[in-house]
Amino acid sequence: MERRMNCLVFLLLWHFVCGDVSYSFHEEMKRGSLIGNIAKDLKLDPSKLSSRNARVDAAGNRKRYCDINLSTGDLIVADRIDREELCGEKLSCVIKRDLVLENPLELHPFSLHIQDINDNSPEFNGESINIEIRESAVKGARFVIEEAHDADVGQNSVQQYSLKKNDHFILEANRNTVELVLDKELDREKQEDINLVLTALDGGSPQRSGTVVIHVTVLDANDNAPVFSQAVYKASLPENSPVDTVVVTVSATDADEGINGDVTYDFGHVSEDVKKVFSIDRKNGKIKVSGVIDFETVTTYDLRIKAKDGLGLSSYTKVTIDVLDVNDNTPVIYVKSLANPVPENVSPGTEVGIINVKDADSDSNQLVRCSIQQNVPFKLVPSIKNYYSVVSTGQLDRELVSDYNITITATDEGSPPLSSSKSVQLSVADINDNPPVFEEQSYSAYVSENNKAGSTLCSVTARDPDWRQNGTVVYSLLAGEVNGAPVSSYVSVNGDTGVIHAVRSFDYEQLRSFIVQVMARDNGSPPLSSNVTVSVFISDVNDNCPQILYPAPEGNSFMTELVPKAAHGGSLVSKVIAVDADSGQNAWLSYHIVKSTDPGLFTIGVHSGEIRTQRDISESDSMKQNLIVAVKDNGQPSLSATCSMYLLISDNLAEVPELKDMSYDEKNSKLTSYLIIALVCVSTFFLTFIIIILGVRFCRRRKPRLLFDGAVAIPSAYLPPNYADVDGTGTLRSTYNYDAYLTAGSRTSDFKFVTSYNDNTLPADQTLRKSPSDFADSFGELEGTLEQKPPNNDWRFTQGQRPGPSGATGGPEVAMGTGPWPQPPTEAEQLQALMAAANEVSEATATLGPGTMGLSTRYSPQFTLQHVPDYRQNVYIPGSTATLTSNPQQQQATAQQATQQALPPPQPSAQQEPPKAAQTPASKKKSTKKEKK
Repeated sequence: MERRMNCLVFLLLWHFVCGDVSYSFHEEMKRGSLIGNIAKDLKLDPSKLSSRNARVDAAGNRKRYCDINLSTGDLIVADRIDREELCGEKLSCVIKRDLVLENPLELHPFSLHIQDINDNSPEFNGESINIEIRESAVKGARFVIEEAHDADVGQNSVQQYSLKKNDHFILEANRNTVELVLDKELDREKQEDINLVLTALDGGSPQRSGTVVIHVTVLDANDNAPVFSQAVYKASLPENSPVDTVVVTVSATDADEGINGDVTYDFGHVSEDVKKVFSIDRKNGKIKVSGVIDFETVTTYDLRIKAKDGLGLSSYTKVTIDVLDVNDNTPVIYVKSLANPVPENVSPGTEVGIINVKDADSDSNQLVRCSIQQNVPFKLVPSIKNYYSVVSTGQLDRELVSDYNITITATDEGSPPLSSSKSVQLSVADINDNPPVFEEQSYSAYVSENNKAGSTLCSVTARDPDWRQNGTVVYSLLAGEVNGAPVSSYVSVNGDTGVIHAVRSFDYEQLRSFIVQVMARDNGSPPLSSNVTVSVFISDVNDNCPQILYPAPEGNSFMTELVPKAAHGGSLVSKVIAVDADSGQNAWLSYHIVKSTDPGLFTIGVHSGEIRTQRDISESDSMKQNLIVAVKDNGQPSLSATCSMYLLISDNLAEVPELKDMSYDEKNSKLTSYLIIALVCVSTFFLTFIIIILGVRFCRRRKPRLLFDGAVAIPSAYLPPNYADVDGTGTLRSTYNYDAYLTAGSRTSDFKFVTSYNDNTLPADQTLRKSPSDFADSFGELEGTLEQKPPNNDWRFTQGQRPGPSGATGGPEVAMGTGPWPQPPTEAEQLQALMAAANEVSEATATLGPGTMGLSTRYSPQFTLQHVPDYRQNVYIPGSTATLTSNPQQQQATAQQATQQALPPPQPSAQQEPPKAAQTPASKKKSTKKEKK
């Protein structure tokens, strides 16, 4: 007992064998018993064992028998350890195991030496042994007894035998043989049966023993026992050999004759497991396979064979069978660790998993090659022993491949080779590496003006291929301004759907288009975003009535036009000027006379607004003519406005004695009288001014007159007018001068309208001029330029380029009739025409011309620069049948004719004659009379 306690005290012994850590301890220790501190022995940090996933690994499916305490690094018993089961009769019982650590991968092999304890008693093969001895046996005859078997080894195995005291036999035994020695001759007649008690003792502490009864039958003499041909038989057998395969044949002979020489064979003392695997033929001694031979279970069998003759004498031999390994085990793949999922931003060469491949075969059958079959961005890198690291080889992209099904194949080097495969599912974790991308590079939204607040304009859509919150898109407006106001006061965007809504109602006349920036941002960390431009275009709605600039609406001012009595059919009398704040066809205007004093006397151009005589004026026509003109746009529905036009058929105001009584409204009769008186006074003043200007020009070199100095409109009151002499024939008693007005819509002018006339836009040299002669000097220089250079055709527009709701005729209104509507004006045309219109208004408000612009045009306070005239009016010459057209060919011909008539080339004489305007029929008569005189 004391000896056993000493063994327990020295339970843990370790030393290095070939560089490996070894531990020696006794079998049958309780689970959890301490073996040793492997962390200390390997100089490992116990605090890192858990994080490095330390574990004890065993080859194949074998038991580990021990485990590691991750907190302390102690190696403890995990399963029951029976040395006899593991190693059998081998004196040395060693178990090899591996300690595996990860991150980084480390493999530390260690050995466990299992020490035997006396836990098995000696056993005999059976409860009794039967021996037959002839009585003729002599003293000293020896009879071999089968020794006892003890599963323990070394000192704990059978050490001695004792035979119970008897009269005939003594015992002689050593470690290998036990013999009964006849000490006194037998006498069958005295004692036929003898029972002997044989005891086997081991050397353990406490000592164990086993007994067997030897039953001796005294026979007649048989003095020869069988003898084997070999003391030891050796054979080799491939595993998985089929049943009934002959392994080896044993043979024994007996010198006796007859029944004493008949030999039979049987197993000696063998385990039941051996009897399940092998069988022996009792007659011929052939040992055959009767069960499954597995090299991975047992590599060597030691069999004890007995040969017995007919009278009971026997002998023994030993048969050793070595099992040969056959490549019958496929490699087994174990996934020891796997980083799943793997972030998609891992760099190439990152270890994402560890696998271990094992093969239960031996030698070359155990060597394994491992590979990945598919075309995936991973590879296997051999590590320690049969361990491999799964390493990434390329950049991962979850948006392209989110999961990888990796098939790992392991093949051994046996013949034929065996292989196995294992599929590993590896997921890729999403990283916010993709910003939202809009489906279009830019968006356009179209909305009609006067829309309701909250109406939908358009929808923007951005896609983000990332996952979950990384791919969730939120829309918002970027800060900005539209006309000085925050963009959020114009539109809003739904953060989830990307639908853009109008916050307010839009007015096309105030705002035609604007641009907003929409940002799409994901919910990743950090968030990614992208922007897109949304252009919002506001379309016009016909919500503005035409605005008549000339004549002013009825009741606002006294408007009267003088019509010469000598006017012929087709003569231009006046012109209705109107504009529409809308655009496109909503601003295409048409003019109609809805009521007139004499329906057959006057007509109006549908698109130009020019009022002309349909026939020659006769004496019977009423002097006072009242026209009501309606101006309609082309919208749906159409909107209109009306005005009244008052015409006086007279050559001068003196011939209108009833002018002071003329009233269009009884309430305004007094105001009308005042206007007539003012008209006479102002006319007298301007006539005097014109005479002075003519005198100055008479002294200078005669040059054609311009209405514009550079890009600035000069009031014609300061310029000598271009006039046409009208001889006083028939009812015309006086000569009248008519100004030629270049309107904003005319494309026959060689002048480019750049800006409207005001004090701020006049050049510095023009603002300093305070006398009419200063203006005359400037115009004289410009007239000389025009006289020397032909008109610039580049300033004119083709028919396709002409905007013109109210001035888009291709020739004179008489010839055109009601032609098709022109194309809508471009932005550039609108801007140019608006500035030109301002020039025309400026000129119209400052020029006194008895024949074209009426009284209200010159004196009405409502007619100011803020009333922008229609910029598509043709150039017209009041009192004449000609209208300057927009056709380029006709423009050129008309311009040449007008130049020849109105602006003749300078004469070589020192004193130049005043220029003459284009001749009317009346002027032709006058010139004829002068020639006759």
